[in-house]
Amino acid sequence: MKLTERLRIDLVTYRWIWFGISLAILIPGLVGIVLCCFKYHAPLKPGIDFTGGSILQYQFKKGVDLEPIRQTLEESGLPGSQVQMAEVSGEQVVIMRTKAIENESDKQQLDAKLREKCGPFKMLSVDKVSATIGPELLMSGIVSLLITFAIMILYISYRFKLDYAVCAIIALFHDALALCGIFALLGLVSGTEVDSLFISAILTVIGFSVHDTIVVFDRIRENTKYVGSKKLDEITGKERRLTFADVANESVNQTLARSIYTSLTVLMTLACLFFFGGVTTKDFVLAMLIGIASGTYSSIFNASCLLVFWREIKGNQRQTKLAN
Repeated sequence: MKLTERLRIDLVTYRWIWFGISLAILIPGLVGIVLCCFKYHAPLKPGIDFTGGSILQYQFKKGVDLEPIRQTLEESGLPGSQVQMAEVSGEQVVIMRTKAIENESDKQQLDAKLREKCGPFKMLSVDKVSATIGPELLMSGIVSLLITFAIMILYISYRFKLDYAVCAIIALFHDALALCGIFALLGLVSGTEVDSLFISAILTVIGFSVHDTIVVFDRIRENTKYVGSKKLDEITGKERRLTFADVANESVNQTLARSIYTSLTVLMTLACLFFFGGVTTKDFVLAMLIGIASGTYSSIFNASCLLVFWREIKGNQRQTKLAN
């Protein structure tokens, strides 16, 4: 598509609408994060990886359904436990990740209920996860995020310009905050917990989002040669010169279909995993769904509009200096 053709979507003109939609998502999420800090003493409701707990590996003598095991754990005062089937030495083993079981009597009562509902079993291992691992995981996740952001700023500044890098990082913060905010609200409403997989989901979403943003920015950079060229205004019928906003708007339109199609293929795959996959991966897949949807939105509607806004402010500052 040439720059002289009619624009399909005028994104830049309505940028305050896109920014408003982002704020409508981020503000409730930030409120949820603050409430979680008061209720759980953490920005999100922490899971076993952060709070510590018990890992039980039982081998049942006959095939067993996982749902009765989950119900038994719920009835035993261990809600939110993770239950999954695994293969150990060629044998099917049920692995249960629960809150810490401190008393031996509580464990004996749990074993008795499991035998009653699911039949006899062989106890393979009972391990405790120390709560001290939580701060280490959290610190490692924060350090990973900071290193990721720093490398991205350096790379985008080198390949493009500093304003491109800053706008891309703001878009990434938008995606991370949107994901954390929604999970904070889910933790308050439905008790959804986060574990080490959630950090992996955030890093994956950031990588996907910045890739999409760079595709858009690369097209904008290619088309900046048209800034200042003449174009016939379809409304007034008069000739005018293209601005950076015109070029950015058209560049986003040129990559719009690609961005949407790429994201849809990923979202459809994740949707299938969410509805038909295992229970233990649902929260991770949900985080990926939310993050990639947010990343696609920010790459199309936020990153380029922020760049135009930045350039307009700089342009106004230059004009003011020249006038003075």
